[in-house]
Amino acid sequence: MDLSFLNLLGQLPGAVSQGLIWGIMAVGVYLTYKILDMADLTVDGSFCTGGAVCVILILKGQNVLVALLFAFLAGMLAGFVTGVFHISFGISPILAGILTQIGLWSVNLAIMGRANQAINVNNYRLLVSLRYLQEAIKGDKPFYWSPIIVVGLINIVIIAALYWFFGTEMGCGIRATGNNLNMARAQGINTDFNKMLGLMLSNGLVAFSGGILAQYQSFADINMGRGAIVIGLAAVIIGEVIFGKIFKNFALRLLGVVLGAVVYYVVIQTVLWLKLDPNYLKLLTAVVVAVFLAVPHWKEKIANKRQIRKGDAENA
Repeated sequence: MDLSFLNLLGQLPGAVSQGLIWGIMAVGVYLTYKILDMADLTVDGSFCTGGAVCVILILKGQNVLVALLFAFLAGMLAGFVTGVFHISFGISPILAGILTQIGLWSVNLAIMGRANQAINVNNYRLLVSLRYLQEAIKGDKPFYWSPIIVVGLINIVIIAALYWFFGTEMGCGIRATGNNLNMARAQGINTDFNKMLGLMLSNGLVAFSGGILAQYQSFADINMGRGAIVIGLAAVIIGEVIFGKIFKNFALRLLGVVLGAVVYYVVIQTVLWLKLDPNYLKLLTAVVVAVFLAVPHWKEKIANKRQIRKGDAENA
């Protein structure tokens, strides 16, 4: 077998790990993009906020689970600010998200004190780490230390919790708000509250994902959230296109989003293996998202043409 191909296989566990971590963020994007029918650009800032909060608390001696909890709460606070801009100030969701994202740049710098902060896996017991992945593969640590196992279980817990929550009256209210705002209001649903809650929950998950990624890569950087919304959208669209016809249940749709993130990172890793210039990765991501966004439209056009031809044939 070609040694270069073996090299690709050796890199795939890392791609899967990153895909699962970003899958949590993609689930957060799914909540606003698909359920609330709202384009929220806060995530580029809140993702970094989660990483910054998590790393700083770990450096100050806090337990990693406490650090992740506060990362989640910090993300919820970012979503709350976007909600205030949108609901109380009457700013469109896109502009509200951009304003919060810009503000979070300074907030994230203030949290970290500088552009980046690192944590040494030798000095702290982290939940996930790239080193744990390598050691688990080599057999130096038990398999359950692998980030693939740990983050995979975290994804399952999150999906199960969201499946339960969106089956409650409050969760159904959020889904109704995104599905038909005017009808939801006519039914006496507090749509403003549901938008706020949806934004907070979404950005909480995004920041939680950022906290896990900061541990995995052993540092938080001011630029770590740049382009996060594009990756999240890519995961959502890829998941829908590939698994949409198979996964009909809400929980399975969320699983499809996570798997979409894994597929995305496997593709990126394969492209890097093919020696493509890394400078073109952002362009590749944009092309991938554009193509997958266009696939449903192309399918619909083809189906309509076939239906027209079938009608013409029947009338002939």
